[in-house]
Order: sequence, then C-alpha cells, then structure tokens
Amino acid sequence: MLKILLADDHAVVRGGIRKFLEATPDIEVVAEAATGEEALSLIRKCDWDVMLLDISLPDLNGLEVLKRVKRERPALPVLIFSMYPEDDFAVPAFDAGASGYLSKDSTPGQILSAIQTVANGASYVSQALTERLLAGTVSSGKRLPHEALSRREMEVLLMLSQGVSLTRIGEQLYLSVKTVSTYRGRVLEKLGMQSNAELTRYVLENKLG
Repeated sequence: MLKILLADDHAVVRGGIRKFLEATPDIEVVAEAATGEEALSLIRKCDWDVMLLDISLPDLNGLEVLKRVKRERPALPVLIFSMYPEDDFAVPAFDAGASGYLSKDSTPGQILSAIQTVANGASYVSQALTERLLAGTVSSGKRLPHEALSRREMEVLLMLSQGVSLTRIGEQLYLSVKTVSTYRGRVLEKLGMQSNAELTRYVLENKLG
C-alpha cells in the first residue's frame, strides 16, 4: 500500500485527488496539508512513499518547500502537481529535487502513472515535456526574483506597490499589522531591495500590477 502525502491549499482539489487515489488498489492518501508549514510538519511524522506537492501555497513557495523536504527526507519522492505550465516550472522543480512534474489538467491515468513511476524510484516526465526538452524549447529554469515569493507575499508586494498602508493591507487580508510587516520584510529580502519605492519600480518594470 503506497502512503501518499498530499499538499495543496484547495480543499476541492485535495478531495478530488484523494477520492480518485483511494479508489485505486494499493494507494492510500494518509494525510493532507493545506500549507507549506503543515506539509513540512507531516513529513516528519510518517515514512511516506510519495508526496504530491503544489507549487502555489499560501505561506511558502512550493519550490522552497520542496528544497526543505529534500534536505530532511532526501529519499522521499516528490511529485510536483501544479496548475503552472511545465515549460515554466518543470526544470526548476527538477533542479530542486523533484522526482516528477505533473499538470493539474492531467488525466487520471497520467496521475496514477506518475505516482507509480516515482514510487518505484524513477523520474516522471510527460511525453510532451520530453519532446520539448529534446527540441530545446523549454526554459533553462532561470527564474525572476518574484517567482520565489509565496502567494501571500505576492499579494503584499502588489498592494505595497500601489501605496497601500500596512494597516490597510492588514484589514484587506485579515492580518495583523505585525504580520503584514513581517511579509514586507520577507519580500524586501527575497527581492534584494530596501524600500517600497524599489518594490514599486520592480512591479512596474516586470508588469506585475
């Protein structure tokens, strides 16, 4: 029986995947995580066979979660399960230690094949991505700095760039001013910047707003 850890912040997605997988012989979704921190906590509590990990999590960037997972459990196969195109994130995911990359529009058969492949110690790469890699049409994996931000950090970045105060951001995101200030500090650190003015210029230059 393969023990699966599923990390995705959408309850509907988790429920659908869990229902499908548990109807499959020899597979069991033992636990679910809605955040990166929950996922990191859960990997320490059980010897999992495969982890399904979404890139877009509310607290931590999925690639950062992947790197931490591989540091703590290097032998755990991690299958990235994402809405983002393979061309954009597959190479960085593999570089960070992923055993496979799976789009959320994959068929049930593809999902099952990917899980079984990585559980057996092999890497899973879709046929379409394999062809594009061979053709040299896939990104080299060099990411822009903001792509290391979590979804919440990105929300704070965009609001700061619009001149919204920390208090107002807290009200709109239902966070304390202290928490918003912490997010602002993380954004500045990850982007290597010192001020809101620099953040605003970055957002405009990269057409993020």
